Amino acid sequence: MPLLGMNIDHVATLRQARWRSGPGGSTPSAPGQRGAAIGGTGGGASGGGEPDPVRAAHEAELGGAHIITVHLREDRRHLQDHDLERLTGVVRTRLNLEMAVTDEMVRLALVLRGRTGMPHMATLVPEGRHEVTTEGGLDVTGEGADRIRSAVKRLADGGLTVSAFIDADEAQIDGAVRAGFHCCEIHTGPYARAFALAGGDWRDAALGGQLERVATAGRRIQSANMRFHAGHALNYFNVGAIADLDGAAELHIGHAIVSRAIYTGMRSAVEQMISAMGRGR
Repeated sequence: MPLLGMNIDHVATLRQARWRSGPGGSTPSAPGQRGAAIGGTGGGASGGGEPDPVRAAHEAELGGAHIITVHLREDRRHLQDHDLERLTGVVRTRLNLEMAVTDEMVRLALVLRGRTGMPHMATLVPEGRHEVTTEGGLDVTGEGADRIRSAVKRLADGGLTVSAFIDADEAQIDGAVRAGFHCCEIHTGPYARAFALAGGDWRDAALGGQLERVATAGRRIQSANMRFHAGHALNYFNVGAIADLDGAAELHIGHAIVSRAIYTGMRSAVEQMISAMGRGR
C-alpha cells in the first residue's frame, strides 16, 4: 500500500482567515505579507493563532501519516515561514515541501535543509495567485524547462529528493526524466472529477479511462526508474483505486482529511484515510 503524505495547508488557511496579523491584531495583513523569514523573526501570524498547522502535523503523525506535506506559496496565503521553521523541530517522519520553481524558494529549501536536515523532499508545482489550491500539473517541457532543470540539480545537490507534480501525460513524464527528477506525482484531479460525475460507478467508461490514464503514467514513470506518486482531489471514496495501482509509492492528500477532521479529529481522520487506501476499488 502507498505511504500517506498528509497536506496540512488548509489548517493554515483556516487560521489565516482570522489571524492574518497575529492574535490580537485589529486588521488583516496586506495580501502577500509574509510571516517570519527562515532564520528571522516577526511578521504574519508568528504570535500564534489557531488552528495551529504544526500541531496538526503532530496529530497527523499520531494518526499514522507517513509524510507531512506543506506548500509554502510565494504570497504566503496560508502557511508562513515560521510554520515551516517550527515543523522541522516537530516532524518525526518525512517533510515534503511543495514549492514554485523560483530562486527564492530553492534558496529557502536549501538553507533550511542545511541547517535542520529538513525538508527531505521538494515537490515542484505550478503556482497561480488566483488559485485556492494547485490546479493542473507543472509544464516541464515548455520554455521554463532549463530553469526547472537548474532548480532540480541545485535541490538534488543539496541532498533533497525532488519530485515533479505533473499531468498524466507521456511528454511530461519524459520531460521529467530529462530534468533529473527522482519522482513524479501524477495530478489525479481529472480522475476525481470523473469519479464524482459517475457516482463511483465503475461501469462508466470515462471513469475507467481516467483511472487507466493514471495507471499508464505510473508504469511509464517506473520504467524510467522514478518513483510513482499521486495526488489532488483524492478523498475517502475515490482513493482506493489509486492506492491499488501497481507501484504507487505515495499519495499526497489534504483537503479531504482536514474536512473530516472537523468532525472526527485529525488522528481519526488520518486513520480512516489509511483504512480507505487499504480497501482498494
